[in-house]
Amino acid sequence: MLDQTDWKILQCLQNNSRMQWQEIGKVVHLTGQAVAARIKRLQDMEIIEDFTITLNQEKLGKPLLAFITVFMKSTNHAAFQHFLSTQEEIKEAYRISGEGCYWLKAALSNQQDLSHLLDAILVYGNYRINLSIQTVKKTNI
Repeated sequence: MLDQTDWKILQCLQNNSRMQWQEIGKVVHLTGQAVAARIKRLQDMEIIEDFTITLNQEKLGKPLLAFITVFMKSTNHAAFQHFLSTQEEIKEAYRISGEGCYWLKAALSNQQDLSHLLDAILVYGNYRINLSIQTVKKTNI
C-alpha cells in the first residue's frame, strides 16, 4: 500500500506541513510534481486527512492541561457528544473501551475554569482527572 517514499513524504509533512513539494522532492529524490501526485494520492486514500497547525496552549493563556476520563451515568451518548462539541476548552475527545466511556483532553486558563467544566460534565457522568505536569513526547500522528 505505502512504499518507503510515501513514508518519507509523510514524515516530512509531519515535521513541517508547510514544506514545499520541491523541498520534499530533494529529500525523497523526486520532482516536486511527482511529490504533489503522491500527496494527492495519499489524500484520496484518506491517509492524509488534514493539513493543520499545532497551537501552544500555554502561550495562548491556557497553561492547565487536564486529561479527563468520563464514566457515563446514562446511555444518552448523543447528548454528551453534542455537549463536547460546544466546549472550546476540550481539544480532543475519544470514546474509549476499558475503564471509562470517554477520554478528554482539555486546555484551561485556571482551576476555576477547570471546576466549571467538571461541574458541567457531572450532568452526564462521573469523572477521573489527571493534570499534566510536563510534556515528555508529542507527535502529530
